Amino acid sequence: MARGDQIFAHREFLNLQGVYEHHGIDCGDGTVIHYRKPSETIERTSLGLFSQGNRIYVKTYPTSFIPDVVLHRAMSRLGERKYNLLFNNCEHFATWCKTGISFSQQVEDFMPVVSQWKPENLQQPLREALQGTDARNAEQLVHQALGEIKGLWNNLQPRYKQAIAEQEIWQKVAQQALQQNREDLARAALHKKLKYKKQAQELETQLNKLATMTKTLLQNAAQKDINIYGNSM
Repeated sequence: MARGDQIFAHREFLNLQGVYEHHGIDCGDGTVIHYRKPSETIERTSLGLFSQGNRIYVKTYPTSFIPDVVLHRAMSRLGERKYNLLFNNCEHFATWCKTGISFSQQVEDFMPVVSQWKPENLQQPLREALQGTDARNAEQLVHQALGEIKGLWNNLQPRYKQAIAEQEIWQKVAQQALQQNREDLARAALHKKLKYKKQAQELETQLNKLATMTKTLLQNAAQKDINIYGNSM
């Protein structure tokens, strides 16, 4: 660990140990800048408060900013309260400070996606799992819902990213058309941009619904002592 490092520690979700990684930026003086929970605010706290007694690891990259730049970027966002599990979580923040790219490998690897399914299709299994009195049946329903959620995510998230990229492309096309005094082309490009913006907003809404469902499902599993890993705990 050193000044400007991106560090992380495993955090407990209810009674499920090590469910997620909590990321931050090491200031090199015994403090860390991170999206603190539960305030969901970017704060500078002690290493102890950051790790909560868990082992701290360092995230490395082939290339990254020098420590002074990393710390400057982290401090520039102190006090921010724009936390979003899918699009602006603690790992997004720390990775942005370190590399300039807002990215969360945890979201890529774990959270699920929507193809022909819609989030609403999962409501009934979740409801049954929450209300079920038979522990064995409840566990099967929880695993079924988690499996379906994971299968949905990998289709929807790339579509969301593509819609965001298309917005940027058509914005540039519109600007170039205006520079060439082609207002007709600029209008057509802006129309395309608005189409993809609407699409991205719809996809983001679906992703957020899935995130809420996943959190609810994990809470329910923890309360019922349901093993979400498929083997004995």
